Amino acid sequence: MSDGTAPRIEVGDLLVAAPMLLDPNFERSVVLLLDSDDDGALGVVLNRPSAISVHEILPDWTDRVVAPDVVFKGGPVSTDSALAVGASMTIGTDPNMEPVGFRRLFDDVGIVDLDTPTALLGPALSHLRIFAGYAGWGAEQLVDEVSSGAWYVVPSLTGDVFGADPLRLWSRVLRRQPGELAWIATRPGDPTMN
Repeated sequence: MSDGTAPRIEVGDLLVAAPMLLDPNFERSVVLLLDSDDDGALGVVLNRPSAISVHEILPDWTDRVVAPDVVFKGGPVSTDSALAVGASMTIGTDPNMEPVGFRRLFDDVGIVDLDTPTALLGPALSHLRIFAGYAGWGAEQLVDEVSSGAWYVVPSLTGDVFGADPLRLWSRVLRRQPGELAWIATRPGDPTMN
């Protein structure tokens, strides 16, 4: 940031990879930030569907995930573990009541405990997406990357997290931003193709 202050990064924000970010784990990626504090940050890549169906890995959750019903590549850390993000429906008359096995992060979006029986938690979810692995940053690492221009920090919409067309998410998120970011959305993946 030009004024020397640290960029504001909050849970629920999207980290959209700038064209200069060429790391194959993050090139043209959109990351949903799930945790951010003094110790670091954690998120999942929203636009990397794998070829593995949820049914192959977690068959009990197959009927709860939104299309495409595959496991997503959430990031390069702990790729042998599953992390689930869901949206809850209001339970009863108290809009702040969270279902068992669900930890709200922002709005109606939260972390889903996949060890919770689907019969108990499943009916309370309106959307669910499962990720293998996650993206992680050490203390100040993400702030440094954002400050250097590697990531654009933008607000998320529920459709970003659970949309049916994740492969076009990078350009879709940038296109709705004001100014230069909307223009960047039209940049081809390979600039020599321009």
